[in-house]
Amino acid sequence: MIVARNRRRGPRHRRLLPGHHGRRVRGRRASHGRAEFRISHAVHGPASPPPLASGHRDGDGSVSGTGQVRFRAYDDLAGDPTHTDGASMPSCCTPGHGDAHATTVALALAPAPRGHVADPERAARRLIDLPGGRFLMGTDDPEGFPADGEGPVREAEVGPFRIAPTTVTNAQFAAFVEATGHVTEAEHFGFSFVFGGFLSDEVAAASPSVAAVPWWRAVTGATWRHPEGAGSSLATRQDHPVVHVSWNDAQAYCAWSGTRLPTEAEWEYAARGGLEQRRYPWGDDLAPDGRHMCNIWRGDFPTLNTAEDGWAGTAPAKSFRPNGFGLYNAVGNVWEWCADRFARDTGRVMRGGSYLCHDSYCNRYRVAARSSNTPDSSTGNIGFRVAADGTTPGP
Repeated sequence: MIVARNRRRGPRHRRLLPGHHGRRVRGRRASHGRAEFRISHAVHGPASPPPLASGHRDGDGSVSGTGQVRFRAYDDLAGDPTHTDGASMPSCCTPGHGDAHATTVALALAPAPRGHVADPERAARRLIDLPGGRFLMGTDDPEGFPADGEGPVREAEVGPFRIAPTTVTNAQFAAFVEATGHVTEAEHFGFSFVFGGFLSDEVAAASPSVAAVPWWRAVTGATWRHPEGAGSSLATRQDHPVVHVSWNDAQAYCAWSGTRLPTEAEWEYAARGGLEQRRYPWGDDLAPDGRHMCNIWRGDFPTLNTAEDGWAGTAPAKSFRPNGFGLYNAVGNVWEWCADRFARDTGRVMRGGSYLCHDSYCNRYRVAARSSNTPDSSTGNIGFRVAADGTTPGP
């Protein structure tokens, strides 16, 4: 999504439809949280390049001949117009693919072929058993984003469940693809979004940027196998979290592995690690005693990442100390898909923040922070971890 960030109002999201590169588009909200756009003026540009952005609000927009996206946003939360050009600061959070064809979604949600279903018991042995119970969910932290729905603090209850200690890795996702022949939505679209700082000058020049968040590039050929597009590989990243996977792709993996995505409440319960109302999974101090506890942006975003925590992009799924429940990288590293809808729109919840988050504009690596994207969207900083139902204790 193109995100124009206002620290107190939250993100504004916009959608461009596939094939509208180089054209002016105008739109208004069709239903709460979604927008439809119509072509009002066409200019020169490729006939059907990838869509550049996705999201869930109304507004006027245009796409330049170079592929940059510009918007005057109409905030349906606050009720007043806001320019994305300086009136509010953009977020790192994730651009999206736009509307997917129904056939693409059907392919992504199709069950694994017969004879290729993973052993659910084997998958379950890799999960952590959690008892569930009541806990205080959300936050009233003044550093939070009320418009994201982080608060108010409320009591929530989850039943017993199991959850993976890590996000799904490239090696694990490769086993799924090998067994099922699954083709991800990024592969169907032919592109995905990559942080521009990872690209060569040649690839960057050929990859349209998003004006509100110009560090994001729509890179042809960027997929889970080739995270930075053609020429990149997973040779040294087998134990890193898989990225460039949509919510639909994650659902397909879950169907194959006998697991499911965690609910948002389960995710937060597990990420807190038994600590009530702390900012991070380990407490309130981002770097206790000077120790780095997560993989986020260090330095000046988006121009300088000192990588003081050891990683500029994704880190291995078992990096840093686990939380009190044994979960690794519950915050930072990659956003994690959850099962729930974000609100009344079709966006799906993402939790945990990513290696692109920085306190200067997007401190969504807090355990109560939340964001969303459309279920067909993928980027280089979205992954997922799996969960499963637990066993309810007898009387």
